[in-house]
Amino acid sequence: MRVIELQNGFGIDNLAPAERPEPKPGFGQVVLKMRAFSLNYRDLLVVKGAYNPKLRLPLVPLSDGVGEVSALGEGVRRVKVGDRVAGLFMQKWLAGPIDEEKAKSSLGGGGTGMLAESVVLHEDGVLRVPEYLGDDEAATLPCAAVTAWHALVAEGAVKAGDTILTQGTGGVSLFALQFARLLGARVLITSSSDAKLKRALDLGASEGINYKTTPDWDKKVRELTGDVGVDHVVELGGAGTLGRSLKAVRMGGRISLIGVLTGSGEVNPMPALMKNARLQGIYVGSREMFEAMNRALALHRLRPTVDRVFPFEQAREAFHYLESAAHFGKIALRV
Repeated sequence: MRVIELQNGFGIDNLAPAERPEPKPGFGQVVLKMRAFSLNYRDLLVVKGAYNPKLRLPLVPLSDGVGEVSALGEGVRRVKVGDRVAGLFMQKWLAGPIDEEKAKSSLGGGGTGMLAESVVLHEDGVLRVPEYLGDDEAATLPCAAVTAWHALVAEGAVKAGDTILTQGTGGVSLFALQFARLLGARVLITSSSDAKLKRALDLGASEGINYKTTPDWDKKVRELTGDVGVDHVVELGGAGTLGRSLKAVRMGGRISLIGVLTGSGEVNPMPALMKNARLQGIYVGSREMFEAMNRALALHRLRPTVDRVFPFEQAREAFHYLESAAHFGKIALRV
């Protein structure tokens, strides 16, 4: 079977096709004939060596993919041959709180990677995806969608009438926008592109703020909320934006810390203390969260935003496109 792997070092241009033996399922395992994949910023960090420079090569990257169950190992009961399933980001996080063992079971971070024609996973680490979604759309769910659901629903308890702020127009941010609107919340969104902000407004955002032309975007957020602040910030920038997010959130509000797009830095914790604000780290989510999210998706027929689909063979081009930050929503690959 074909795989795309890092062979001779880190870097997008070191991604190359290779042949590996067809996988065989062991007890409790299933073989997936892969159909589609999606890219996350974490995948870019892995490929560039920034996620963990000590990872052993050759390495097959990617955490997110959808495929058809093509073979079953002995003892499998949860799925059957022909089912269309996605892999769970953390293979051992089925329910309850996260712990170190669950966190170490993530796909695409040094263990099993999904960028292959066939993949073997434990039956507990796969789940059926909504039938109405295309393969490319379904492939966007395991990381970005579950992360947004975890932030707003499982932890954030966002409700009708709340106001949330989400940053940028990548996958997590747009899923947060869509889930918040589904819950009846008002959404403010930031971007450096007026064209992307226009598209976000078409998706249901109430206000868009260009942080290039409005660098003090936290002041604009307070202005738009009657100088109260938002109930919930979906924080994707990290250290470079967290200070302004602390100014933009209301007294007693919540910040879901998800991304590190702006790199490292120092943040003054005093505003969080003075506002009694809650800062919650969000690391994707469990199978239980994924299943609850899928039920909501199927009921409301929500469509993920897929910017562009590349052929399997053009993985390098897809990663370069992700690196350019020109995308709106998710980038997919198709076998």
